[in-house]
Amino acid sequence: MLFRGWEAAVDGPWPDVATVVDGVGGTHLVVTRHALVRQVLADPVTWRPDNALDAVTPIPVAALRVLTGHRFRLPPTLANNAGPSHPEIRAIVAEALHPDRVAAQRPWLTALVRTRVAGIAAELAAGRPVDLHARLAADLPLLALARLVELPDAPVGAVKDFARAALELFWAPLDADRQQALAAEVGRFHAVLREFAGAGGGLAARLRDAGHSPDVVVGALFFLLVAGQETTSQFLTLLLHRLTGEPEVRAGLRAGTIAVADVVEEGLRLEPPIVTWRRVAATDTTLGGTPVPAGSSTLLWLARAGRDPEVVAEPAGFRPGQRGSRRHLAFGAGAHRCVGAQLARLEAAVVVAEAAPLLDAVTVVRPPWCPDNLTFRMPDAFLVRRAHPTRPT
Repeated sequence: MLFRGWEAAVDGPWPDVATVVDGVGGTHLVVTRHALVRQVLADPVTWRPDNALDAVTPIPVAALRVLTGHRFRLPPTLANNAGPSHPEIRAIVAEALHPDRVAAQRPWLTALVRTRVAGIAAELAAGRPVDLHARLAADLPLLALARLVELPDAPVGAVKDFARAALELFWAPLDADRQQALAAEVGRFHAVLREFAGAGGGLAARLRDAGHSPDVVVGALFFLLVAGQETTSQFLTLLLHRLTGEPEVRAGLRAGTIAVADVVEEGLRLEPPIVTWRRVAATDTTLGGTPVPAGSSTLLWLARAGRDPEVVAEPAGFRPGQRGSRRHLAFGAGAHRCVGAQLARLEAAVVVAEAAPLLDAVTVVRPPWCPDNLTFRMPDAFLVRRAHPTRPT
């Protein structure tokens, strides 16, 4: 795997462009410099997104048969679409996630988070450990997304399981048995999406009304469910964990000398849920003086770009508001920049504002564990306990 234990390597010495061989023999150009990563993202003609959703571990015939049995198809729609249909599909999705519509969710979201935080505080006061990932972060982005785009009527747990299965199937190092099991899970939910694509309302209906095929509707919903909410869940967990080790930042939040928005941006810079993203060279070209043959797989190391000393004053320090903090590439850049960026920022801002006070009196029982994955960090849990539980009198 390219980035096994990426946290240990993110601050080490790397050239601007490096050639790396992955665990299955594939060769990739890894781009680490902020300016070069942005250059690639901003030029979808030279650097196409065709490989963005390709499976990192080639899917074997047995697993492909499982997917085929569920009529699984992923045509180019959003992240992997360099064709003429992309602007219109993106515009329809962007309208559903318009900043005004997102901002209107703040009262509902604040009330929900506040209720959850009160329950967590009571459990911590009683001396019980609490999993902040499960109790606060895991389903929150899915609930918010459902209000904006109208999603299939499926249990939250089933949607979350599907999303994580898809992230593992397409971006993790896997053996054949695991691939087959994941293919069955992804395929089953894909069938639910296909049914919804034909008759569902909200975003699905708007895409149908614009003349897009059921496969395109399914593809857009698939990507939103996988990347549009799961990545925000991951980020909320990673940010809360980071803040447990930043008492000065928490003190600044309490005093009002540090803005919540600045904390969110610094969190995106240092703890991005999406570590890398892929492009393929459409023609022979050069990047940072390195010759790049047409067809080269190019891996953009977003997490490394966020720590580029040419951009940010203190690359490794959590310093909200510092020079360069907001120039991170956690949401990408260019024509395929994350269409849900404003929603993710709102969710993170509400969680930081409401939940940060909880962290002043806790100790970490179990930090988030992230499995091997080329692109997504996928924390599984985050257990905390109150340092000094309230004793009954």
